[in-house]
Amino acid sequence: MAARKTLPFSPEIPPEPRNRLLATRQLAPGDAIDRALVTVNLAESPLAWLVRRGMVTAVQFQASERLRHDFMLAGQAPRVTMRWDVAPISRSGGGDHDPTTAQIGARARFDAAVTAAGPGLSDVLWRVICMGEGLETAERALGWPNRAGKLVLTLALDRLVTHYGLDNPR
Repeated sequence: MAARKTLPFSPEIPPEPRNRLLATRQLAPGDAIDRALVTVNLAESPLAWLVRRGMVTAVQFQASERLRHDFMLAGQAPRVTMRWDVAPISRSGGGDHDPTTAQIGARARFDAAVTAAGPGLSDVLWRVICMGEGLETAERALGWPNRAGKLVLTLALDRLVTHYGLDNPR
C-alpha cells in the first residue's frame, strides 16, 4: 500500500511522485468544500508533470486546479457505467446542503472560465486539465503539429490566470 502524507491545497509545485503516488490534501477554507480531505494521485495529472519540470508556472497550475475542481464538482465527467442510485427525494426547506446548488454554481464557474479562454483554447483546457489527456494525445486528437500543444496550453492557462484574477496581487 502506498504511503500517504498531508499537503496543503496551494499553488505550490507538486512533489515528484517517486514512491508516494497517493497524498491527502486538505482544501483551504473558503473553497466550495471547507476542511475536506481528499486523496489524489500525484502522478495522474499531465499538468503536474509539466509544472514539476518548470514548463508551467505555479500560478498557471493553481488556475488549472480551480478549473478541474469546478469540472468535477459540476459532475461533467463522463460516466463509465449506469447510475444505480435511487431517485432523489424532494426535501422541503432546501438549506445550504443542497448538492444541486453546488453543481449549478460549479457549472456556471466552469462555463465562465471556458468562455474566457476562448473557442480555440478551450479545447486543450478541456482535454488536458479536465479529462487528463497527455499533450501528445490532445495534439493528435485536435490535428495539431507535434510540440504545438505546450504552447497553446500555456496561452490557455494564461487566459485562465487572468480570468481568475490570479495575476493581480492583492
